[in-house]
Amino acid sequence: MKVKTPDAFSKGKTPRFEESAKTALADTQLRRNLGKATKTIREKRKVVVEEMPDWEALREAGRSLKERTLRHLDEYLEQLEESVTRAGGHVHWARDADEANRIITSIVKSHEAEEIVKVKSIATDETKLNEHLEREGIHAFETDLAELIIQLAGETSSHILVPAIHKNRAEIRELFVRELGAEGLSDNPPDLANAARLYLRKKFLSAKVGVSGANFAAADTGTVCVVESEGNGRMCTTLPPVLVTLMGIEKVIPSWRDFEVFMQLLPRSSTAERMNPYTSFWTGVSESGDGPREFHLVLMDNGRTDVLADEIGRQTLNCIRCSACLNVCPVYERVGGHAYNSVYPGPIGAILTPQLVGIGKPGPDSLPYASSLCGACYEVCPVKINIPQVLIHLRGKVVRKKQDTGGLKSKLDPENVAMQAVAKVFSDPERFEQAQKLARIGQWPLARNGSIHRLPGRLAGWTETRDLRAVPEQSFREWWKTNRGTN
Repeated sequence: MKVKTPDAFSKGKTPRFEESAKTALADTQLRRNLGKATKTIREKRKVVVEEMPDWEALREAGRSLKERTLRHLDEYLEQLEESVTRAGGHVHWARDADEANRIITSIVKSHEAEEIVKVKSIATDETKLNEHLEREGIHAFETDLAELIIQLAGETSSHILVPAIHKNRAEIRELFVRELGAEGLSDNPPDLANAARLYLRKKFLSAKVGVSGANFAAADTGTVCVVESEGNGRMCTTLPPVLVTLMGIEKVIPSWRDFEVFMQLLPRSSTAERMNPYTSFWTGVSESGDGPREFHLVLMDNGRTDVLADEIGRQTLNCIRCSACLNVCPVYERVGGHAYNSVYPGPIGAILTPQLVGIGKPGPDSLPYASSLCGACYEVCPVKINIPQVLIHLRGKVVRKKQDTGGLKSKLDPENVAMQAVAKVFSDPERFEQAQKLARIGQWPLARNGSIHRLPGRLAGWTETRDLRAVPEQSFREWWKTNRGTN
């Protein structure tokens, strides 16, 4: 089976977003698939959200709970460890992806397992757990239908919620015929799902170890939660005698009662459903024989404490992985998830990935610019992450990093020189007025009927798709002085 890595967390060079986007835009089938899928999800979400008279109050409650958790994150994590241990589980702390992979591999090897089953987990994609296990002679089987599709195709996820959103059912049928030997298979969704079910059934029954991610974990009870739509997660978390959960430290919530808020926000924002089809909760180990006999919770940092230290950027950690921002983003809808070269695509990936891997790498540094700043992502976010604010904040950090590391060359960059000149002009009223007069004279060869249709030289790119308003004959300040006096 082919394996392809999520490049944004690799040690090699990651392509810049604009390079990958150019390739994606040339794929007309991809745009059709994405356009149809995101439009359907948006329309369904609008209906179920409008049914809730207290939706804005729920959003505010979600934001408040997540921010309170981040303010006291150390306390809640310690409480979670105590609660899980008290319930018979084991808690491990992982500083980074490598340490998380080593911990999980050690647990799997201690049970002499050569295969594991997995419920969909973005955290394990982030650490590239499947590849790490493969190198150790252990094969991981993805059991979520969409994750199985991209695993069989040797691809990476292109959407947080619907990893195979870039494929249509005809493409999936061809894949199953080729990889699963499902001859005579139609492209009807029930038939495709049944082919996957038959393939996975033996894996569920024979697996010694199951691996999951976590949507939430309650600090006061030690209860871990996974939400999914197919039932595969329930199979992974109950049938294998050993269960290992990899969880980013930001997924902890203060108490069991807080599920009341998030279990209303998440399904409506993600799958546009009133209630999630399969919601699994477990606390420690099972004494009755129904569920895992051994439970391990791996709490992973992997750059999250660095994000927490950023007063503006830390709101990114509020994310509950609903993917609503992807479905409304005009950029994502046209280029898809693979253009972001990260396991976290779309608007949330554009602010999360650069913070997790660190500013200063060309690929991740290009992501904060993968946005029109229209604000649609902020409007739909169920926990009110101000994504445009963080995007602008990160753009500033990227520029400052270039200046710090680029020395004289960076300071002489044409864009940098232009921005510094503009800042000087705008900071002084007299200089600003003088610049207006000079611009009025200088635009004479270019302005026609109140607009500039083509700028010269490298500036021509701006006017290829838009007109530039000409500097008016009289500014507002000049009009005011003429008509209202000098005071």
